[in-house]
Amino acid sequence: MKIDLTDTTSSKINSGLIEARRSIGAGAVGMVLTLVIVTDEGSAYDALKAAGEASREHPSRILAVISRPGRSPRARAEARLDAEIRVGSDAGTGETVLLRLHGELASQAQSVVLPLLLPDAPVVVWWPENAPENPSRDPLGALAQRRITDAVTAESPVEQLSTRALTYSPGDTHLAWTRITPWRSMLAAALDQRHAKVESAVVEGESYNPSAELLALWLASRLNVKVERVVSDGPGLTGVRLRTAGGDVTLDRNDGLLAKLSMPEQPDRMVALKRRDTAELIAEELRRLDPDDIYAASVRYGVEKLQRVGRSGGEVVEAQDGAESAQLPPAHPVASPTRTKATPRAAAPKPEPASESRAAEPKAAKAGERKQSGS
Repeated sequence: MKIDLTDTTSSKINSGLIEARRSIGAGAVGMVLTLVIVTDEGSAYDALKAAGEASREHPSRILAVISRPGRSPRARAEARLDAEIRVGSDAGTGETVLLRLHGELASQAQSVVLPLLLPDAPVVVWWPENAPENPSRDPLGALAQRRITDAVTAESPVEQLSTRALTYSPGDTHLAWTRITPWRSMLAAALDQRHAKVESAVVEGESYNPSAELLALWLASRLNVKVERVVSDGPGLTGVRLRTAGGDVTLDRNDGLLAKLSMPEQPDRMVALKRRDTAELIAEELRRLDPDDIYAASVRYGVEKLQRVGRSGGEVVEAQDGAESAQLPPAHPVASPTRTKATPRAAAPKPEPASESRAAEPKAAKAGERKQSGS
């Protein structure tokens, strides 16, 4: 069911939601949180689709805040709120409200959103792109227990990781971090089986891939070893190598679907490690709303160590990142990740996919944490 409201108010929108629920015979409110999506017209469709699919696991009230300040002086001077209410099959398992804020109202989004929040329920704010520099101090971010950003959509993803480290506040998280959850789980399980001290590590992935950067920083901070960041042709993350005295533990994924786990004195194993879509990432983020201390430690650990990688004549060259370094001491005196060009490798064989492992993280890696993996 859809209801269009033009030049309306938050009070009328609440009344419209109640009327819509009664019309479809759903009088009770069974939603567990409010998800606020701050987006524009160009990104609204994809963001709402992902949120709607995630709501099948987490029934929620979805508020899409779309600012339209206007281009002419007259348009910028007006203040109007248009809304579209979706309930039932048009809104997943919860409720969806599209809020289009015109003119001066675009800068006062929190005053519109606040009366529409579910009472006594957590609030999550997600910026699919164009996230504020400091999400916790943003007027909408200040309303939330969880704030989700994504550096993949930024012009300079690596520099945005530096900004996230400088402005981190408990409750901040990142979809680039969520993408590496399966990678971290698989590596942690492998180290639980190996019981060998890791001497160094190599992370391979596309240049300017924030997930590869975060995975390298996580390994450096948790294992207290030197991590080499290698540039590959992708897609996304393509491999991790953990060097031990008894041989290398490697996890290679060349096609974005299947990965090969190799360990000394054990047969190679193929594991499912596909690149996940945005709906799966958002659903994972909504499972836990407490602060992610491991993400905080990882992103802060490497903010002043990040380097930019460019190409000159087809070769990879290193350049110092221009972002301001964080005034945070590193957790361990580990050398910053370096980057070299990856050597081509043969494509991994494609046997039948095995089920994705989600083993607990190892004591050896000190990674008794939550979250995120493979870009």
